[in-house]
Amino acid sequence: MGRWSRRVAASFVSWLAVPAGRRWLDAGCGTGALSATALGAAHPAELTGVDPSEGLIGYARAQITDPRTRFETGDAMALPFPDGRFDVVVSGLVLNFVPEPERAVAEFTRVATSGGTVAAYVWDYAEGMAMLRHFWDTVTALDPAAAALDEGRRFPQCRPEPLRELWSGAGLADVVVEAIEVPTVFRDFDDYWAPFLGGQAPAPGYVGSLPEDRKATLRDMLRRRLPTRPDGSIALTARAWAVRGHH
Repeated sequence: MGRWSRRVAASFVSWLAVPAGRRWLDAGCGTGALSATALGAAHPAELTGVDPSEGLIGYARAQITDPRTRFETGDAMALPFPDGRFDVVVSGLVLNFVPEPERAVAEFTRVATSGGTVAAYVWDYAEGMAMLRHFWDTVTALDPAAAALDEGRRFPQCRPEPLRELWSGAGLADVVVEAIEVPTVFRDFDDYWAPFLGGQAPAPGYVGSLPEDRKATLRDMLRRRLPTRPDGSIALTARAWAVRGHH
């Protein structure tokens, strides 16, 4: 989903409408996609990115050399910063994968200054990711037992109300949840199918576990089910839920 996540990051930063010159924290920064977007669009005074993966932090450091930035390893559930350190605390496409999201949001709130913004966004795996929804609906039609792998079932934070409850439960005020939708247009079926042939996410993992005959059956059924234009392209949408509040 990397090629779409940058579009969501841009819409998210615009939606926050944070004035320039603020101190930002990107919790779970990964390769730095959201950090780079914030640097270019929000003009922060400084931006710190934290991620538990040394490899991803190394990549972010190599890709983003802006002197306003600092990247370091750290846990979203135990941030290595004092109270009130940042004006803006954000997290992009991370909360679905945090073992204890309540602890993470409590930490986001702790390190935010009084009146600061705490915000995040997650993919809507339940209903809004058409690419994956078509995939898992087809998979479960062929293999009902595979329903347990569907991210829409596995990630409860991918819906508006759980996000709202997380933010309100952390004591944040003025909580708003909003959908961000981006077009996801695939050149042809092969362009759609290629992401499922590699990687460690549940969908590629499932495809990789199939013998060739069952993989071909899944591929052919997907090809028939997808809404394909006369030119062979496939136009879908991807939705993320964004949440923000004030400390």
